[in-house]
Amino acid sequence: MIKDRIILGIDPGTIVMGYGVLKITGNKPTLLAMGILQLNKYDDHYLRLRKIFTRILGLIDEYLPDELAIEAPFFGKNVQSMLKLGRAQGVAMAAALERDIPIFEYAPLKIKMSITGNGNASKEQVAGMLQRYLHIPQEFMLPQLDATDGLAAALCHYFQSNNPVSDKKYTGWKDYMAKNPDKVKK
Repeated sequence: MIKDRIILGIDPGTIVMGYGVLKITGNKPTLLAMGILQLNKYDDHYLRLRKIFTRILGLIDEYLPDELAIEAPFFGKNVQSMLKLGRAQGVAMAAALERDIPIFEYAPLKIKMSITGNGNASKEQVAGMLQRYLHIPQEFMLPQLDATDGLAAALCHYFQSNNPVSDKKYTGWKDYMAKNPDKVKK
């Protein structure tokens, strides 16, 4: 019997942080929640980080996720933006670590590829695919695409963890048979 699991997905940000929560029952993901944390009303960057930490802890305590999937920062031209984004991601990760939740990072390209099949997909395309795949009614879709980006991180993790790639490397059929005697009929 496969145990149900819950995945919390985070799209870190210091202006808007998006999140999505998926419940996996057997092999079927369903949406539990998605939303945003609006941070631009706080002028103090450190207060924003505290709000991120507190909100992530609140989500963890409410939904009791088994895993956290988070979008990794991408390399941009603005170093200050990168530093702020990295801090936001680090604070979200610290909240998960505080509750002993395993963390999985995914590059934005990997998330987009996993959801749409196109690593260069737009945020709108990702949102549309999520809506169709998870059967999300239009009234639950938020205008802020950060929420669907957080949800996309969670669904990407579900796809990746359900299709593990073997770490085993083989030099040929003889090597394969030697390393997998239980799969060889005699």
